[in-house]
Amino acid sequence: MEGREEIKGSKPSFPLTFWELAVASTMVFGIVLGLVGVYLTMPASDYSFLKLPRNLEDLQILRDNLESYTSDYTVQVLVGYCAVYIFMQTFMIPGTVFMSLLAGALFGVFKGVALVVFTATAGASSCYFLSKLIGRPLVFSLWPDKWLKEGRDC
Repeated sequence: MEGREEIKGSKPSFPLTFWELAVASTMVFGIVLGLVGVYLTMPASDYSFLKLPRNLEDLQILRDNLESYTSDYTVQVLVGYCAVYIFMQTFMIPGTVFMSLLAGALFGVFKGVALVVFTATAGASSCYFLSKLIGRPLVFSLWPDKWLKEGRDC
């Protein structure tokens, strides 16, 4: 692998380089910081209804509570929606189907479709980036014999 020097017959103690770990940590920290920032900038309200929808009934309750909130605080809801959707896509958390339906219910069909396309693309791209950055070195270090046996090039 590029940038990795190994002594023949020895296993590295940690499969990620400093830069891979730094970039991955920065990305995760940035997403978490964005979610916390969105939460802290939301105006005071009753947040007992605020949870990730897991079925259509949860989605209906969330939509009913967020409709008036969305008209008053459009930017905060939009940024919060994007941050949550990208977070869910990046770390492959189930529920983005309901989030997509929620976008249409809150912002209308055309704006909702554009929003879902943007957030799904951003989340899937960041998931791919993290998987390539972290996954490849981890898999190679866990199963080096398989990679060498099949003659794959990293």
